[in-house]
Amino acid sequence: MSNSGFVLLDKIAGETSFKALFPLKRVFSTKRVGHAGTLDLRASGLIIAATGRCTRLLPFIEAKDKCYSFRLHLGYETDTLEWDGEVVAQDERALEASAANCTLAWPQSLSDALKSVLPQFTGDIEQIPPKYCAVKINGVRASDLMERGRDIELKPRKIHIGELKVIGEGEVTEGCSGKEFATFDLICECSKGTYIRALGRDIGRALGTYACVSQIRRHRIGNVTLDKAVRGENLTRENLLPVDAVLDFPVVRLTDEQVAVIRQGNWLPWKTPVEGVGPEGHVFTANMQGEVLSLCHYEPGRIKPKFYLGEDG
Repeated sequence: MSNSGFVLLDKIAGETSFKALFPLKRVFSTKRVGHAGTLDLRASGLIIAATGRCTRLLPFIEAKDKCYSFRLHLGYETDTLEWDGEVVAQDERALEASAANCTLAWPQSLSDALKSVLPQFTGDIEQIPPKYCAVKINGVRASDLMERGRDIELKPRKIHIGELKVIGEGEVTEGCSGKEFATFDLICECSKGTYIRALGRDIGRALGTYACVSQIRRHRIGNVTLDKAVRGENLTRENLLPVDAVLDFPVVRLTDEQVAVIRQGNWLPWKTPVEGVGPEGHVFTANMQGEVLSLCHYEPGRIKPKFYLGEDG
């Protein structure tokens, strides 16, 4: 049986994305594993992992849009932009309301106010990543520089948010390091490079207060959804998926002779139009049994190999 393919993992909060891959190494007896789209330590949800030669396909998954849910805490901001970080800004109104054991007065319904600012964060926008993140400055992670006590400034990055909406009022969350006056649960569909923690920070500031987030959970990457994922402790060989179950490139079936041409790195004459090819021209080539063996580039008249995915021999 092939050890090369994709695995859909449901990462638990408190586990690093790197550690989440350990069961793959054990179950498939390989060190050649990788994943697309790192999740924060405190975040949970979908990770698409790959084994063997399929790790070369991870950049194509990394580029897909994603969907997250998260809880927004209004009233304070922390250094990590998470609910239990070190408080760096506190809305005094939240302190006063807490001391008086009353609800914070707000000029309008807080839910309506929140919904009114969300359109500012949809479409193509610029976002400054959190200072505690994996973005590198002169080859060093920003989070590592922060741990060393360095003061850093990160440049805005262009991202795209397709949908951002409130799905309900949040419940009390244990471990808050600051005083909040409200929590809301939201869902966000966004591009690669979006930081949900930074989004929460910016929403709070747009409301004229401070904010941080908790319970970040990734539900989707591209067309792959969390409901098909498995926890690492339950992983078996049966959870290994073929590449075309995750990446939706068109599949072209070849004869054994045509497979040999592609396998040797040569282009193949191809007169039949291939339906569903994207602007980059990516297609999978498979044998007559439907087993995907190569990623190729299609252009009218020929198919050119990019790299081989099948087993040797």
